[in-house]
Amino acid sequence: MKKFLYIICAATISTPTLACTGITLHARDGATIAARTIDWARAATDNIYMIIPRGHTEQSLLPDGSQNGLKFTSRYGFVGLGAERAEFVIDGTNETGLNAALFYFPDYGKYQKYDEAMRDITLSDVQVVSWILANFSSIDEVRANINNVRIVGTEPGASTVHWRITEPGGRVVVMEIVNGIPTFHEDEIGTITNSPGFDWHHTNLNNYVNLKSGTAEQMQLGPDTLKSFSGGTGLLGLPGDFSSPSRFVRAAFFSNMTIEQPDGPNTINQAFHILNNFDVPFGTAFAPGREPVKMPSATQWTIASDLKNKTVYYHTMYNRTLRKIDMNNINFETVPFQSGPLDDVKRETIIPVQIQIAAQE
Repeated sequence: MKKFLYIICAATISTPTLACTGITLHARDGATIAARTIDWARAATDNIYMIIPRGHTEQSLLPDGSQNGLKFTSRYGFVGLGAERAEFVIDGTNETGLNAALFYFPDYGKYQKYDEAMRDITLSDVQVVSWILANFSSIDEVRANINNVRIVGTEPGASTVHWRITEPGGRVVVMEIVNGIPTFHEDEIGTITNSPGFDWHHTNLNNYVNLKSGTAEQMQLGPDTLKSFSGGTGLLGLPGDFSSPSRFVRAAFFSNMTIEQPDGPNTINQAFHILNNFDVPFGTAFAPGREPVKMPSATQWTIASDLKNKTVYYHTMYNRTLRKIDMNNINFETVPFQSGPLDDVKRETIIPVQIQIAAQE
């Protein structure tokens, strides 16, 4: 349990190993795709999926280590991906199509202090996604009920997190808790990374007002004619590092410049192509020779959820083959609570090409 809490809530913004990036895409037929990476380089975690039925009861972890906080029973069934424990959903979608996801948010958030007298309404920050998906079908319902709970951190010295909530109709908000007060930001460009706060990231986009899709026009500079070496020079100056501000800028431009696809399945494919740009190569997170573990990537898994068609897709650092969970095939009234590993076998799926080895007569 503590391993998971440290992974998601590492103590300082200088920790170079958490770099989750989220985007939202929209198809012509009205499908909304909520997609993101989950990045952690210090250890290979036990990454799992969860199927939560209606009527499933969960109780919140508390800062004293007990699990005697807020108790809630699922009004809606949902599918989630997470790590270590099935209660700790990092990204999930419920049967109404509402999606919620947790993102690292160090130094800029501040929860209320834990009050033992309010134990019954205290909710661990790493269980907020489960609470949202179990109880609500819209952002407005979450907003109407958020002050009925007290969200706290449960690991001493751990960082805060913030959340993205997405409706199947395309509305996206980012929820941040600053000075103990939950604040909802309408996220019309559908992008989220980590610290600083939401407003700062959007102000920072003004530093890239010159960027555009396509190829820069040639210009004359004295006797020299300056022209592009290749296509895509309209994005010269786009930041390429893996810091949160730079990833936010890249994600905002890539996702909003992408060509709109006809439907959800095609848009899912587009989402994974965009998020390929945010895979964190393992060697970039540490100085040479300082890598604590050997893994294929610091991006442990990537998920894209079609909220209209209620399908969840993911791949992992071990296996880039897309896996799919079709929520339409799940009866959330009768399905048992269950969880399982994201990878049955931790290696790439390789399909040999069938070669004709002899001439046909």
